[in-house]
Amino acid sequence: MTEYYKEKLEQGLRFQDHVTELLIKELGISLSTYSSREWQLRGENKQGIEIKFDDKHKETGNFYIEIKEKSDPANPAYANSGIYRKDNTWLYIIGDYDRVYVFGKTFLQNLHKSGKCREVKTSTSIGFLLPQEMADRYSLKKLPEES
Repeated sequence: MTEYYKEKLEQGLRFQDHVTELLIKELGISLSTYSSREWQLRGENKQGIEIKFDDKHKETGNFYIEIKEKSDPANPAYANSGIYRKDNTWLYIIGDYDRVYVFGKTFLQNLHKSGKCREVKTSTSIGFLLPQEMADRYSLKKLPEES
């Protein structure tokens, strides 16, 4: 495991803890997170909520919604991931420490299929860019709640 991967994993886990606190405080939802690889294949948690940290959002004005991934850039094949991963996920939460957005997974799949958002590809991931204004308009919920 590379240092970069370890750093990104820790960053994602810290953000997941932050969102877990927000969910209990703002919505009364307590997550039961799966830890083992075997159980994580079923989903991140018992409640079916996927949580993603987008540390580039402030810089780009977009959220990156992953649809495919591969662990090794030399591998030619991508596997379905993110919103197309076959698991118990039905809600998708993405954001940063200032604001998180809650979406229905099916909504994001339909948005991707509509072609309204630009698809992008890296050496290990394929996704689409969800502009901030669309996130504001289409999210089911924004946390923390606006007063």
